[in-house]
Formats: sequence, C-alpha cells, structure tokens
Amino acid sequence: MTDAVDAGPRLHLRGVLLPGGEPAQLWVADGRIRAEPVPGAETVIDGGYLLPGLVDAHCHVGLGPSGGVSLDEAAEQARTDRSGGTLLIRDCGTPIDTRPLQQRDELPRIIRAGTHLALPKRYIPGVGAELDDPALLPQAVAEQARYGDGWVKLVGDFIDRSVGDLTPLWSDAVLAEAIATAHELGARVTAHVFGEAALPGLIGAGIDCIEHGTGLTDDTINRMASRGTALVPTLINVENFPSIAAGATKYPGYAAHMLTLHEAMPTTLRAAIEAGVPVYAGTDAGGGIEHGRIVDEIVALRAAGMNGEAALAAASWAARDWLGAPGLIDGAPADLLVTGADPRRDPETLRNPLLTLLRGRAVGELP
Repeated sequence: MTDAVDAGPRLHLRGVLLPGGEPAQLWVADGRIRAEPVPGAETVIDGGYLLPGLVDAHCHVGLGPSGGVSLDEAAEQARTDRSGGTLLIRDCGTPIDTRPLQQRDELPRIIRAGTHLALPKRYIPGVGAELDDPALLPQAVAEQARYGDGWVKLVGDFIDRSVGDLTPLWSDAVLAEAIATAHELGARVTAHVFGEAALPGLIGAGIDCIEHGTGLTDDTINRMASRGTALVPTLINVENFPSIAAGATKYPGYAAHMLTLHEAMPTTLRAAIEAGVPVYAGTDAGGGIEHGRIVDEIVALRAAGMNGEAALAAASWAARDWLGAPGLIDGAPADLLVTGADPRRDPETLRNPLLTLLRGRAVGELP
C-alpha cells in the first residue's frame, strides 16, 4: 500500500470528529492528517461529521461469479467499493494476484489474505487452492502467510455431498498445527464457517476470526468472547441462504440446515454482541454480492441489534484499529469521510458524503 508521492492539496476541515464526538479542526498536507494549522490550507469543510474512511473487512477484490477476473475488472471492483465509502479493504481471499492494485493511489488500501485453502470438491470451484491431503494444511498456511499481508483464509466447512450437509474440512490436530504455524510467521487466520460442527476445533486451535458464524452456539460464543476471537457476520450475504437452500433440492438436509441458520442469525448475532465478541462489518462482495455495499452491511448490523455507534465503529475506527490502520490522528494517512448528518444516528447519510478523501485527495470534486 502506498501514499501519494506528490505534495497534494493543502486542506482545512472543521466539524465534529468521530469517534470522540467533539468539535475539532483537521488539516491535510502531503496526503496526511495534521493536527496543527498548515500554511495556505484551503477550508473545504466548515461543519459536518468527520470520520475515518469505511472498512470492508470481508471483501473479494479479484473474484467474480465464475472465479478469478482480470486485473482491470478487479480495479473496477475496488473503485466501486471506494465510491461506496470503503477506503480500506481486508481482501478475504481471491484467486488472482492483486498486489499491483496496492500500488495504485486512486484505489482503496487493500490488506490481502492470499488464496482460500480448501480440499477438492469442498468449496466453490475455481476460487481456492485445493490440497490433495489435509495434512498439507500447515505447509500451505505457511506459503499463504508469506504471500499475503498478515492474513490467511481457510475454508472451515462446506457441503459434503457424501453426507448431504455441512461438515468440517480439517481435523482439530491439523488446525492447531496450521494456525500455530501462521502465528509463528506473524500472520492471523480466519475461516469461512456456516455450520456448528467446525467451530469448536477452529476456536480451540486459536483462530483469530470467524467469517459468517451462522452456526455459533452459546458455548462457541463464550469461547470466542474469552479468547477475543473476532466475528465478521456478512449479514447481507446470509440473506442469500434461502436461495442457496432453494437450489439444493438434491440435498434436503443441507437445504433445511441453511434455512435454520438463516432464521437464527439475528438472535445468534445479538448473543455474540452481548457476550462481548468483537464484531466487524464485511459485505462478502465478489462472486454473488455486488461491491460497494458497506453501508447496507452497517444498516443490517443495526437491524440485527447492534447500536448505531457500534455498527458504525465496526465499519470504521474499530475495524481500522483491529487491522492496524490508524484513524484520524496526527500524521496518519488522510483517508476520511465527511457527512452532513450524524452517521451514528443516521447511517443513510454515509451514502452521500460531503467529502471523501483518499490519501489526502478528494474522490470526486471538492465541495
């Protein structure tokens, strides 16, 4: 990830600074936030709410409905996310090498998780790296830890057609070795998980994050809370479970399971929030979900029971802190949004920001 190489505009902004909620002034120079006045800065905002740029913590830049896409199409996906307010992406697995996009200053910052790790016929074809032997998982995790940007993505469960339902892909022992390997290399691990059965092994092995998590129970929620394991529930993707079930007529047990998971998800998520599980916003864009929908995910988190400030934090300052990206502090990259109304109370205001700055430059015209 790079910052602008030229000086860029010198800007002055005045408004309510989030998350603190107090009136403040910020200056921008050389693509970075400055807490002290910058000579010659142009006042472009005098009123409104200033917040760190939005984060999509589960996004697939480079993935389309049929698998990997061209680099040009991946760049267009990233631009669509940027237009929706997302200025930082945790790319949660993609079959193409998107490192060239990280050098393009007009695109959101991307933290890559490398390629999904799965077994043959146990994930979406053309998406992940399929291991011929589950025992190869620690080696594959080491390779992805070196290839990615501090994250590794596992497929924790998927439909097993011989069983006709969701089952885990990996044994507890191989998971423990694989996740320990990632941690030794300074990487964190996350996993796609829909059902219940894979969760105890993943959490017990020390996984850092669970994606979707529709099968969480009181027991696994409490284990996650005690370990600080994060959850990215991808609620706008979970809304597709009924259509997935409708297309699985050959596997009635799996179809019924998906419907049950979908119906229970609001209650499951509320239980996780109340238990203190860290929750972050992710859309699962790529494949079947359109890019640029992070505000829809914030709205969905609120509808599921998360309060307005927490839902916004899950897609802004809290998510940035989790991913190691600074907020609106002196010297930080100037990646921010300005809204006319308070986005903690009205997330719809995020759809039409007064100003979006990425690396200190306006996305679109200055106000």
